[in-house]
Formats: sequence, C-alpha cells, structure tokens
Amino acid sequence: MTLHKVATEGAPAAIGPYSQAIRFGNLLFTSGQIPLGLDGQVIEGGIAEQTHQVFRNLKAVLTAGGADFKDVVKATVFIKDMNQFGQVNEIYASYFGDHKPARSTVEVARLPKDVLVEIELIAAVTVESA
Repeated sequence: MTLHKVATEGAPAAIGPYSQAIRFGNLLFTSGQIPLGLDGQVIEGGIAEQTHQVFRNLKAVLTAGGADFKDVVKATVFIKDMNQFGQVNEIYASYFGDHKPARSTVEVARLPKDVLVEIELIAAVTVESA
C-alpha cells in the first residue's frame, strides 16, 4: 500500500510541513483542523463559531479524501477550556447525528494561533471511493 496525499482548496492550506490529510489503504487520517477561513486567518467569534468552522474545514478535507462524517471511526478533540466542552459537544453531535465514532477529548494549554479548538479525524474510505 502507498500513501496518498489529500489536498483541497475547500479548506485552508496547511500552515506547516504537513498535509491536510493522508490516505493509506482505506484509512484517511486528517491533520488537526483549526478555525481558519480559506484566507488562512482565524475566524472571529467564540467557541461555537470556531467549532463550526473546524467542522466546515473537516468536511472539505473528508470530501477530498472520498469520505464523509458517517465514515469517521475516531475523532480527537483538543479544547483550550474544558468548561466549553458542552458547547463543543453539542455542535459535534449536530455534524455526526446518530453516528457515534470513538472519540478522545483533551484540554490543552495552547493551540496554534491561540484558537479555542482543534479536531482531527480518522475515517474508513469506502472501496468505491478509494
């Protein structure tokens, strides 16, 4: 099996030496997405606005890799303030619906560009899309 770099203009470009996602076989590993707009700037607003932007970015990367939220098997959520977990969790649930992938949530001291949330995903790409 070979590694396939996944890139899309539908999400902000990587801000370092990494790919938006890598597909290996039928697994798609997204890099952590933070609330950047397509211009590479942090979007304005609090935790709700930032979380929605992260999910818009993730949607674009998943789509470019041949996957969707229903294909996600594992999510890792990094949050600056665990007191905001309820808001993040509600928004998270709205994107996944009845699908409930495995998940870890970790409070961190600091995230890139001092954002409030970062999320990375692992998805299983269907054979037809791979």
